[in-house]
Amino acid sequence: MAKNTAFEILYREYYVRVFGLCRRLLNSSDLAQDATQEVFMRVYKSFGKYDAEQPFWQWIATFANNHCIDLLRQRSRADALFGDETIEMEDIAAVDVPVVNDLIALQDAEAMNEAISTLPDKYRVPVVLAYFNQLSYDEVATQLDISRNHVGVLLLRAKQSLRTALTAVDGGSL
Repeated sequence: MAKNTAFEILYREYYVRVFGLCRRLLNSSDLAQDATQEVFMRVYKSFGKYDAEQPFWQWIATFANNHCIDLLRQRSRADALFGDETIEMEDIAAVDVPVVNDLIALQDAEAMNEAISTLPDKYRVPVVLAYFNQLSYDEVATQLDISRNHVGVLLLRAKQSLRTALTAVDGGSL
């Protein structure tokens, strides 16, 4: 099978997933469309380097993660996107830890998606990488060039914000 034909099949099969990942990371459909096209261009150029022993989705998701994170960093060069770990730790010290199972048990995926889209980049990106792209804390830390502990803090803060937003939507029943 020719490279172009194989790539065309993979493009059709993975476009929606790549677009969804980019949309979640960038929090914009317009930016996600551009990013998805760029990701597929990069994948096409590197297609000969793909190791068929590895899952294709993980390989292509790495391109999407890296490209979107680069875009977010460019967008916020003036401010450090992920802030200072020390400040994050101090801010969270007095807040009680939400029960993650409450979030997982929610039936309303649309409310969850809406709540995630309202998170600031520094919280939304780790959530998407960890929970939607199923990366480990270490992998998220590597992608974002921060410490593993900082990933945990950012995810905890994100979960707290999500719980607050979802509790408000659900009428306080969480």
